[in-house]
Amino acid sequence: MARPFKTQRDPQATPRRPTTNFTKLDTDPNAPPEPTQRLHKLLALAGLGSRRDMETLIASGRVTVNGAPATQGQGVTQFDTVRLDSRPVKLPFIAELPQVLIYHKPEGEIVSQDDPEGRASVFDKLPKVKNGKWIAIGRLDMNTSGLLIFTTSGELANRFMHPRYEVEREYAVRIFGELTEGQMTQLKEGIELEDGPANFDSITAQGGEGANHWYQVILREGRNREVRRLFEAFQLPVSRLMRVRFGPVNLPPRVKRGSMLKLEQKEVVGLLEWADLPVPSAPLRQLTQREKLKATTVFMPKVRKQRISALDRVPRTDGEPYSKKPSVARKEAPKKPAPRKSENRRVRQTSDLPASDAQKAGMQKKSDRNRGRG
Repeated sequence: MARPFKTQRDPQATPRRPTTNFTKLDTDPNAPPEPTQRLHKLLALAGLGSRRDMETLIASGRVTVNGAPATQGQGVTQFDTVRLDSRPVKLPFIAELPQVLIYHKPEGEIVSQDDPEGRASVFDKLPKVKNGKWIAIGRLDMNTSGLLIFTTSGELANRFMHPRYEVEREYAVRIFGELTEGQMTQLKEGIELEDGPANFDSITAQGGEGANHWYQVILREGRNREVRRLFEAFQLPVSRLMRVRFGPVNLPPRVKRGSMLKLEQKEVVGLLEWADLPVPSAPLRQLTQREKLKATTVFMPKVRKQRISALDRVPRTDGEPYSKKPSVARKEAPKKPAPRKSENRRVRQTSDLPASDAQKAGMQKKSDRNRGRG
């Protein structure tokens, strides 16, 4: 049977679209209202900046909710459409398990994101995070090394750092000199400093060699250079200071100076329970074998460019396409040099080899000719 000819479509004919009749679902008036969350909090969790920056961003009028400008303190649900500069933003309504990093900070790095002097910062080495940003739990000055904790949970960071919780901080201190029994007792009872009295909860001598002696101290405050100032009150300068414990988190011996370790999900759940914070009800994500191996492996971080706040970005004008890099910077970027072409390339001959190498090459050819003969 012959196949019928295929009818050609008229390009000028208007396409006919199927007509469907959708019936709107009836809403239950007795149903509880959809729970709302603060907009500036969700924007901060999405990694666009701090909560204070998001409040300023909302006040500038660049954020809209369902087509209308957002207001301060506005609550949104998962059914609302939120846009930043006319670009939709995906908000994390479902609470996820936060991430926690352990970093063995070396000397010479500052714990700050903004430094006008351009010094090396610990934030330059942190890995990328999708939803949220890294928050440093406590600070260490430039000449102090040891344990530094990073997390994506502001509540967990506040539980560690707020003075009312009095979380223990343990340090290993090396001083030039030696304390007497009376001085150690006085450090436990308290010494008056410029910003008020301060003391150690405990201080233990750990020995030493020559004029240098080590001490293990524990205190529950995080004032600026507090450990150094307590020892300097007795004219004993601190030559080395290292934090080895912060609350329930110890610095593992396998995390060497300048390396990082990401805590496993069960360890993060233990930290949330210690801090009396709600644990997400969602089940823990099943990790692959590669992710399990990577999660328990100490790694050396690499310096990378940090994500800036959405408040510092230039608003997109109408008609401008979305791009990660501006077109001006792309034009001004230096071009890579073209690969160099080799001209009059000469193939290496057997005559170019030394006598011993030429003899070996001849023997190799002779053995190849004799190969296969009985």
